[in-house]
Amino acid sequence: MCRIVSLKMEQTQPKSGGTIKRFLQSWAINTLAVLVAAFLLPGISYGDDWKNLLLASLLLGVLNSVVRPLLMLLALPLLIVTLGLFMLVINALLLLLVGEIVSGFDVESFWWAVLGSVIISIISLVLNALTGTGKSRIVLHSAGTNHRPLGPTDSGSGPVIDV
Repeated sequence: MCRIVSLKMEQTQPKSGGTIKRFLQSWAINTLAVLVAAFLLPGISYGDDWKNLLLASLLLGVLNSVVRPLLMLLALPLLIVTLGLFMLVINALLLLLVGEIVSGFDVESFWWAVLGSVIISIISLVLNALTGTGKSRIVLHSAGTNHRPLGPTDSGSGPVIDV
């Protein structure tokens, strides 16, 4: 007999307290996500200097928390019309901006920035959900056998479906 396990992403409120700890966790996750994007994509590089990578991920985090909400507000009609796909453009523009500001961190073109922002978003979403750092978390629900006790009218000889 096989157990059915479902995987569900839920939105939660971040825990209060531990602001520095949450900041450092978020920065580490963002750094790892940018590292994966730079490793997978030849159009994004940090020049093999960890300082460039750390500075780029820090700046990207700051821009995501300060500039991104303003850009989302300004681009709200486009976000509605494109059903949120314009977020790819906003994220790519922020990644390009980081590439322009941080010397040693290079993003070759807009399309490399789009691919990089997709990879960074996916890695960050998964790692934030697994660590409980962000507003998302992963919940596993297991559907096993029915543990209800048999009553006087139940003989236990009903239909059985094994998966």
